[in-house]
Amino acid sequence: MALGFAGPALAQTALTNPTLLRVMTHSSFDLPKPLLSRFEQEAGVKLQLIKGGDAGEMLNKLILSQAAPVADVVYGIDNTLLPRALASGILAPFPSAAGSAAQRPAQARMADTAGADGAVGGLVPVNYGYVNLNIDTAWFAQKGLALPKRLQDLSSPAYRDLLVVPNPATSSPGQAFMLATVAGLGESAAFDWWARMRANGVKVVKGWSEAYYTEFSRNGGSRPIVVSYATSPAAEVFYSKEKISTSPTANVFMPAAVYRQVEGAALLQGASPTARAAGVKFIEFLRAPAVQQALQTSMWMYPAEPGTPRDPVMQHAQEPSSFESLALADLKSQAGRWQQRWTQVVLK
Repeated sequence: MALGFAGPALAQTALTNPTLLRVMTHSSFDLPKPLLSRFEQEAGVKLQLIKGGDAGEMLNKLILSQAAPVADVVYGIDNTLLPRALASGILAPFPSAAGSAAQRPAQARMADTAGADGAVGGLVPVNYGYVNLNIDTAWFAQKGLALPKRLQDLSSPAYRDLLVVPNPATSSPGQAFMLATVAGLGESAAFDWWARMRANGVKVVKGWSEAYYTEFSRNGGSRPIVVSYATSPAAEVFYSKEKISTSPTANVFMPAAVYRQVEGAALLQGASPTARAAGVKFIEFLRAPAVQQALQTSMWMYPAEPGTPRDPVMQHAQEPSSFESLALADLKSQAGRWQQRWTQVVLK
């Protein structure tokens, strides 16, 4: 869908009688206000954006309120949370003819079972990224400590009390990182590693925002290693008060510690026919060229739509040459149990 699709008569009707569309998003949803305003004007929609917390918390709210839905559309459910969303029955089908017919690249499909459009169970891919470890380069330089090369390094005494991770139960990047360890090491070895990390002082917080902006040493905390994203170093350059050409943080790509994350949008069960039609327009809007370009420097993800130009600052957001992923069938059958086991090993 290109922005600018309403004719004069439709546009006038839209301005006088807009459709209310309730959109639940995770706390990191952020698009330029002029783009959102233009969508409202041209689609005849009044957006009510509802921030639901980190992605896991957001999904919990949608599941708990499904008898009396609090939203018509959701953005921010990712491939790690997809099994729970499918099992809950909160997602509504998405019209197969809607949206671009272009084939999604493999890294931008919701699951291994997705068709050419990348969607699964009504969840339509909007953007993708990689969850991995970020380090505070100045901290490591000052301490003269070598960067870790493998997960096992982090459980040694030299790295005690250095890592902060989001809780997999409430955070999609937290869950993605846990899944990376299971996919890369195997279940038994992964939870042995987590047990050693508990003994070595790993800190667990509720979500990514707390991990990165409160606990990470780059932002005044005491932990120089944090679970974050491959795009985080680029964001540091983009938001720096001084003009810099090198990021103060760096990605650490290591086996069993990088997970591909795909975020999507979906219609929710219980929406009125009018809201559902508006929801389709909104999901198409999220995949429009202007939004796919903007989300790179507003939500710091890679665009799912093929052919979207990369913002120049994304040169600091290198993509890893290899990463972990799991089949949807494995996620459906095992993810809940893995999360429970993680909680037992790390928190109890």
